[in-house]
Amino acid sequence: MQLSRREMLGSCIATGAAMAAQGSFAETPARKLNIVVILADDIGHECYGAYGSTLYQTPNFDTLAREGALFTHAYSQPLCTPSRVQLMTGKYNFRNYTKFGELNLSEPTFAKMLKTAGYKTCIAGKWQLTPGNLQGPHTAGFDEYLLWHFLEEKSEKESEFSDRGSRYKSPKLYKNGEKVEGTEEKYGPDLCDEFIANFIDQNHDKPFLVYYPMMLVHAPYDPVPGSPDWESGGKDKKNFPDMVNYMDKSIGRLVATLDKHNLRETTLIIVTGDNGTGREIESPLPSHGTVKGGKGAMTDAGTHVAFAMNWPGHIKPGTVVNAPIEFSYVLPTIAEVAGQPVPDFADGQSLIPLATGHEDKARGWIFMSYARDPASPADYRHFARDERWKLYADGSLYDLSKDIDELTPVTGAESGDTRKCLQAILDRVLKS
Repeated sequence: MQLSRREMLGSCIATGAAMAAQGSFAETPARKLNIVVILADDIGHECYGAYGSTLYQTPNFDTLAREGALFTHAYSQPLCTPSRVQLMTGKYNFRNYTKFGELNLSEPTFAKMLKTAGYKTCIAGKWQLTPGNLQGPHTAGFDEYLLWHFLEEKSEKESEFSDRGSRYKSPKLYKNGEKVEGTEEKYGPDLCDEFIANFIDQNHDKPFLVYYPMMLVHAPYDPVPGSPDWESGGKDKKNFPDMVNYMDKSIGRLVATLDKHNLRETTLIIVTGDNGTGREIESPLPSHGTVKGGKGAMTDAGTHVAFAMNWPGHIKPGTVVNAPIEFSYVLPTIAEVAGQPVPDFADGQSLIPLATGHEDKARGWIFMSYARDPASPADYRHFARDERWKLYADGSLYDLSKDIDELTPVTGAESGDTRKCLQAILDRVLKS
């Protein structure tokens, strides 16, 4: 019998020895379940109240986490495009990531999977994955879209895609293949919120997927509507806390639309972020001191993101999952909730068992490969890690409980059997 990629990966970490069983919830719903995936832009876990922040106001995220499951060790890729490609395809980057700003449209995505299963699908927010190709989102599996960023950076001649335009005030947006007119003085995130609300209003009686890769809170740090500087438009990182709060308001608006149609118990909500916070942002966090944004780096500051799952009646309020997870786990989770088989190509495992009280089913480790613009597999940097230890493919081992910024590699007997265990995982993934 030939094993699938997921079965081959296994684990030598005792707490993660058992793989998650599919079909873990006890009852089959009368109708297919809805799925909402929200991906904030450039914001690490240190910017959420649920993780201990006292500077930023994120009551809607905090409520979803408190009334559902909060994952304390969730990791993204260090940069936006690699994260988005891994999230949508369920594959490690070295398997299918081609270059920054591009999604290989021949790859499977969770939207294609759900559309084939009879779901209505939509996406709104930041795209950045098919330069100059307005049919790209449809090809990727989305019935409807409202998106910013179809920039062609290296176009041979000037075109409408030579300038990405603003994502915030007076945004340059495209809707289902056409440029949106009349956006002057309007706010991009507001238009996306309205688009998603209208999509749910029109499709609340059938199964749907909403994917919201948000515009917020990426630089430029513009004023938000209602702020004193909205008219002047001054760009300053002092606006960042307001942007975080506005991002959270968008989450609340989407949840309110689900509530309006009594869809909460038939909808799984996943909220996370695409990478760490911008490097110019410093955020106090009582458990850590001050966290300096690490976007683009493979340290915790560049990869440790917020992650919450909410599904009333299925995920017990107050659930906290400490096992490490990463973005290849999202597609298998969506497949299980939608009643679809988890594809053999998927590198991750479903998060449903972990979120429903079976953390013993966790692998107990994650793998990451990353290169901003890979010309070959040799350009990737790889690591495997558990909650405490992190081993890079070059042999550098770090004890993150003592050295979260990875300043001093651990050598000698201090690492015990950890090096051997994580090295075996690296070898197994890279050869699978």
